[in-house]
Amino acid sequence: MNQTAVNTNAFDAILQASPVVQLTLLILIGLSVVCWAIGYIKWKQLKSIHEANEVFSTKFWKASSLDELYEEVDTFQNSSQARIFKAAYLELKKIAESPHLNHASEGSAKPQLSGLGNIERVLRKSIENEIAEMESRLTILATTGSTGPFIGLFGTVWGIMGSFHKIGQMGSASLAVVAPGISEALIATAIGLAAAIPAVILYNNFVSSIRREEIDLNNFSTDFLNIAKRNFFQE
Repeated sequence: MNQTAVNTNAFDAILQASPVVQLTLLILIGLSVVCWAIGYIKWKQLKSIHEANEVFSTKFWKASSLDELYEEVDTFQNSSQARIFKAAYLELKKIAESPHLNHASEGSAKPQLSGLGNIERVLRKSIENEIAEMESRLTILATTGSTGPFIGLFGTVWGIMGSFHKIGQMGSASLAVVAPGISEALIATAIGLAAAIPAVILYNNFVSSIRREEIDLNNFSTDFLNIAKRNFFQE
């Protein structure tokens, strides 16, 4: 009895797949490559920010004055805390130079400023901008993680539909007829999961890291406000 050999090699199955399935696989592979590229870039970005913040934080607590620290703030280009400090310091300087907000009396040991709410708003806005920058491009990871399996499922359904179409044309449900369509269908499912699972892992890891950075930024903001209130603002 003669038997027809069926080639189930994955590469051959992709080459013999229908154009729709090939396009689906190309989209999934493209998304996967983009996600890994984003993952590498985001990992470097967050690592650089964290290391720069540690250096700046040490400098912040060792500085003898805010003026002294401001003169060196531009050397901490990768530090989100340094950028927040710079924005808050410039607002504090603006308040000190405003005749409406500076109530220092002659012989006063420290400036008697008002307008602490202005600094609070600047700090809050700066933190929001920093977090937005850290979260940039994460939506691509989230989108790939949530849609990847469904895109793969579309390729799976299309491949199975092709198999049923061949069964109808050939009038036979032999393995040689249905195997190619089933093979390309399963490959679409596998690649969909292969694109989605790393994207979800990367997304969750980065979100967790960004939340930790946000906590550090909020703590730094509170420390700056306390120092400013204690030294420059009236009770």
